[in-house]
Amino acid sequence: MKIVHAADLHIDSPLRGLDRYEGAPASRLRGATRRALENLVALCVEERADVLLLAGDVFDGSWKDYSTGLFFAAEMARLREANVPVVIVRGNHDAASSVVRALRLPENVHELSWRRPETFELPGVGIAVHGQSFSQRVTTEDLAARYPDRVPGVFNVGLLHTSIDGREGHEPYAPTSIETMRSKGYDYWALGHVHAREIVSIDPHVVYPGNLQGRHARETGPKGASVVTVEDNVVVSVEHRALDVVRWEVVTVDAAPATDALEVVDLARAALEARAAEADGRVLAARVVVLGATRANGAVRRDLDRFTSELRAAAIDGLGEAAWLEKVIVRTRATVDLDRIREEASAVGHLARRLASIKEDPEELADLAAVLADLDKKLPAELREGEGALRLSDPATLSALLDDVEQILVPRLLEGGEV
Repeated sequence: MKIVHAADLHIDSPLRGLDRYEGAPASRLRGATRRALENLVALCVEERADVLLLAGDVFDGSWKDYSTGLFFAAEMARLREANVPVVIVRGNHDAASSVVRALRLPENVHELSWRRPETFELPGVGIAVHGQSFSQRVTTEDLAARYPDRVPGVFNVGLLHTSIDGREGHEPYAPTSIETMRSKGYDYWALGHVHAREIVSIDPHVVYPGNLQGRHARETGPKGASVVTVEDNVVVSVEHRALDVVRWEVVTVDAAPATDALEVVDLARAALEARAAEADGRVLAARVVVLGATRANGAVRRDLDRFTSELRAAAIDGLGEAAWLEKVIVRTRATVDLDRIREEASAVGHLARRLASIKEDPEELADLAAVLADLDKKLPAELREGEGALRLSDPATLSALLDDVEQILVPRLLEGGEV
């Protein structure tokens, strides 16, 4: 028996602010969730799956374009032609969509009720799927606690969109526990909601397959579905199959060996080429983080725009459309001994001590935030919103900015030291 378990498809999930990214392959990124679904359907056909289980968040919130639903229905019809049944529970994003409720799906698709837990037995397959859809986006009750008793003589699956005991970065929707799930006596729990793949337990098997397609730089690595092989109602294997078409990665570059900015670019290019080779022909969407104590620190930091442009150009030259740099983050440090400099009686030593003092003193950071309050209000929206926003009222942001100043200014003022 073969079961394909997927979750968190987020079809047509909007990639906000994508147009601001220079050189972004916008059409390929926007279409990635659809292509990943096509790959999922192809996997089910290839594996001759006995059932496809979708553990919630098939869609992405209050989408208004009905073509999203029609696309999903068409893909489910492909599975109907291959005699693959599909069982779905709604997740929090699905429950937020009024269009989902009006969507008519092929007869091979069974959506478990949102009114109460139910059991759906697949005739002739020997599988009983127990579950309940979300009735509303914010569902805080333990749905699993009321799931039905196991059905004797068949393979029992609990299908649930949940955050078990809380999971970092995910809302605590339909929270439950391993103890509650074990009490049901099911053979496999097919979970959704958490976007990182995780086998939570093997007695019984409790599995998050992760989302089908990474959508940003916090959803890195291979994404896809789990193929569950069952013999005599016992799980034999749970295999992850990568189905993503765009692979998000954070590529860390140690700039320590470099003496100038171009050498750092060469190191980054080599790292990108190595990571792109691991992506197996997928588009590599990379966030490059350059770090380490290096003699190239000043050259890199003095003109970050130029350094970033050179790095993007090197990536295009080496990889073409196979890679895209989503962002370049520089965290290099000077090789000068700042602790020693702070002990000197010189003007540079006094400056270094003052910068360190402000960074470490909450009251001084609060005073600096007050001074910058008017400027903070005048910043354009694109600088104040989203990941990496410039929040001049935030002490952590100010401390990081002062660290940047220290790493650029102090070495620059040390005549004869590396810059």
